[in-house]
Amino acid sequence: MQYLNIAQIVISILLIAVIIVQAKGTGLSGVFGGEGNVFRTKRGFEKILFYATIVLAAGFFLVAILNVYLSTK
Repeated sequence: MQYLNIAQIVISILLIAVIIVQAKGTGLSGVFGGEGNVFRTKRGFEKILFYATIVLAAGFFLVAILNVYLSTK
């Protein structure tokens, strides 16, 4: 069970890092809707970061559920 806690911490740190790298270029105008190019295609490294975010979020969710399930036994 200790391995699940460590895995959850590592996944959460990676997820935070991936999200911060994605949001780095948006600036304050993106926060308030001033970006303008909403419908655009993700290419290259941006696409890899997008898929990594999805995989890490799903992994975090599964490890959290597994951790709760095993801690109740």
